[in-house]
Amino acid sequence: MIASTHSEETTTRAHIELADAHRTAPPAGLTTTHAGELLAQFGPNEIAEHHERPLVKLLRGFWGPIPWMIEVAAVLSAVVGHWADFCIIAVLLLANVIVGFWEEYQAGNAIAALRKQLSLTARARRDGKWVQLPARELVPGDLVRLRLGDIVPADARIVAGDPVSVDQSALTGESLPVTRKLDDLLYSGSVVKQGEVDAEVYATGPRTYFGKTAHLVESAHAVSHFQRAVIRIGNYLIGLAVALVTTILVVAIARGDTIMTTLQFALVLTVAAIPVALPTVLTVTMAVGARLLAARQAIVSRLAAIEELAGMDVLCSDKTGTLTQNKLSVGPPYIAAGAAHDDVLRSAAWASRGENQDPIDLAVLAGLDKPNPPEYAVTRFVPFDPVHKRTEATVAPPGAAPFRVSKGAPQVILALAEDPPEVKKAAEEAVNRFAARGFRALGVARTDAAGHWHLLGVLPLSDPPREDSRDTIARAREMGVDVKMVTGDQRAIAVEVAQELALGTNIADASALAAGETDSATPAGADDQPQAAANPAATAAFDAAVEASDGFAQVFPEHKFAIVKSLQRRGHITGMTGDGVNDAPALRQADAGIAVAGATDAARAAAAIVLLAPGLSVVVDAIQEGRKIFQRMTSYATYRIAETIRVLFFMTLSILVFNFYPVTTVMIVLLALLNDGAILSIAYDRVRGSQRPEAWNMRSVLSIATILGLAGVVSSFGLFYLAERAFHLSADVIQSLMYLKLSAAGQLTIFLTRTRGRFWTSRPSNVLLVAVLTAQTIATLVAVYGIFMTPIGWQIAALVWAYALTWFLINDQIKVAAYRLMDRKHPAQPQVGRATA
Repeated sequence: MIASTHSEETTTRAHIELADAHRTAPPAGLTTTHAGELLAQFGPNEIAEHHERPLVKLLRGFWGPIPWMIEVAAVLSAVVGHWADFCIIAVLLLANVIVGFWEEYQAGNAIAALRKQLSLTARARRDGKWVQLPARELVPGDLVRLRLGDIVPADARIVAGDPVSVDQSALTGESLPVTRKLDDLLYSGSVVKQGEVDAEVYATGPRTYFGKTAHLVESAHAVSHFQRAVIRIGNYLIGLAVALVTTILVVAIARGDTIMTTLQFALVLTVAAIPVALPTVLTVTMAVGARLLAARQAIVSRLAAIEELAGMDVLCSDKTGTLTQNKLSVGPPYIAAGAAHDDVLRSAAWASRGENQDPIDLAVLAGLDKPNPPEYAVTRFVPFDPVHKRTEATVAPPGAAPFRVSKGAPQVILALAEDPPEVKKAAEEAVNRFAARGFRALGVARTDAAGHWHLLGVLPLSDPPREDSRDTIARAREMGVDVKMVTGDQRAIAVEVAQELALGTNIADASALAAGETDSATPAGADDQPQAAANPAATAAFDAAVEASDGFAQVFPEHKFAIVKSLQRRGHITGMTGDGVNDAPALRQADAGIAVAGATDAARAAAAIVLLAPGLSVVVDAIQEGRKIFQRMTSYATYRIAETIRVLFFMTLSILVFNFYPVTTVMIVLLALLNDGAILSIAYDRVRGSQRPEAWNMRSVLSIATILGLAGVVSSFGLFYLAERAFHLSADVIQSLMYLKLSAAGQLTIFLTRTRGRFWTSRPSNVLLVAVLTAQTIATLVAVYGIFMTPIGWQIAALVWAYALTWFLINDQIKVAAYRLMDRKHPAQPQVGRATA
């Protein structure tokens, strides 16, 4: 239980008394006018988030290892009296900080906008009607209805309903749910695990017991496989740069070069070699991808999940509402012996509640010829939960004893009924007949005067497949994603639907399948009981059966967790859809947990991706977008490694072998900032997503990057030789010429790394083209007219561009040949493994 201090209890009582003071009658909700007055008095039901001021965020751009190096280089320029260099470096540093700040600011705004779409809502009684409103608009005195899967939106006191089970683990650390009854308190952020109650809000926002509300969207700071790989690349490049720059420093000092000038040059060279734009490129690329997914009705709550989508090769999809239309209608029922047609429909309707907007309840109520008599009062209602799989209501007829009615899964209702075996057998046969025609079945029962349950009949519910499901599944399989159907319905229904969708008919009964598999059926930490030791043979058999299945029937929430764990043990990157509160463990465990449209608050909070529209096509679009993002990041990683090798080795060998500095400090800063600034546009590049699940292949990236980098070193020395020996240019002109060559050839490399084939096989986006052309136009004008360097004129600039373009075509041929050679040595395998770096 929650440990409460005396002062906290006093504060809670004060809040309740304050709420009571605003109520003049038993809890019946508020009027819109009164609620508006209280909202003005108490403020929104939210905790004010700390937002870093834009100025502070801008200044933070001057703080960190990379800015420090540039700043030290500027200071050293001032110390040795190179004021022109000082001004140039300072201006370029400021420009880099502003560009980075703006891009991250825009990305942050995009992420914030997406999170707003996931804001918590609540069912409150306003003006005598139940309405859905944003949780931030709740005020003390509001009457709210809480049911299975809801996150409690504010501190509230239960005023009506049966005891409910509440999960407070996120707030108190208690591993087991607690029971709360009439007049007990519910705390903001806890989750209703079972039952349904009405509660009166007594504290909101910062006045809640724990001083905070539930935050639906998790922090997006999780680092994915691919991010870790790219960061390791960055560390590798930094290590390489430090080693080579240290060598230059030692040799320069040994030769008697000016220490301050050499140190300034070494610092700036290090800056040029380090991936300055790495964090910004990651952030912008993820944010752009998230915005594109949002346009397709998929909201990302953890940006890193986009990358996991790229590698997903198995998707476990809910049937109802995702593969089917979730538009239920009631057909002609099966009537049990001794019952009447009206008895079945009326009893089912009494066990339904329209205001909950449950699809089954709405279908049952719509199937009535006329509403139930109003004099038959429902005095107690027990809502559906995924464990008991039925609803129950107590009905008080006029002048007679109350009776109970229940509707739910046929196997549950038949187990409840105390009828002879022949009655149950006939009902089971009816259920099987319905299932063979693709109908879901709903058992209906009622108590007699002695309180014994008796079957009234079975209602058939039809839920046809969505029109796009079959084509979407075929598209997913073309992309290398195996779709497995997951449903709580009977196996016969699952087989019928699977046949219509061309999914395959190897549908496993989840209960029977998991019987021999004890280690994965319950999520670790789900309770305090020690788990049974795993039987390796049984686990291996279970895993093989799960992998071979086309789908799973009669699935309970704990089975979903076991299925995910099993597929992950087999090396699959797994996606799982879910909508219920008990789906949360499976959604968290999955590499990409996906909350479907209409999911409970708890499921949405646990998922990495929340769908706002029904259907599987949204998920497939998200997978395709994730693969495109992976392609962009791979292009950037390959480009960045190649450029580091090109610049570092060319500079180091020039200094060590020829005792010549091929570019100046200012030129290096221009190279780093112009090229990295333009490369931010790769987030908007047009790419073709892979038709197979993506797996991070460090061998391929490093090999291609090294080959392109070394080819760049050769081409740079070739131009250096021509400039010095053939054209006998002065050292200053050679430096300007080499600057233009390194800039032009460097950014052309991005058009090589974008594709495995010829560079023209995939047209780049207009944004990337314009960014590169703009950067290189500036670089050319700087070299031609001698801004910050010796001018080279248009003739030499044209020769440099012709040389760079020639080598660009040569490098393209080298790249294609290298990929062919690697493919022969390491033939492509079906990518079902987890991404490694």
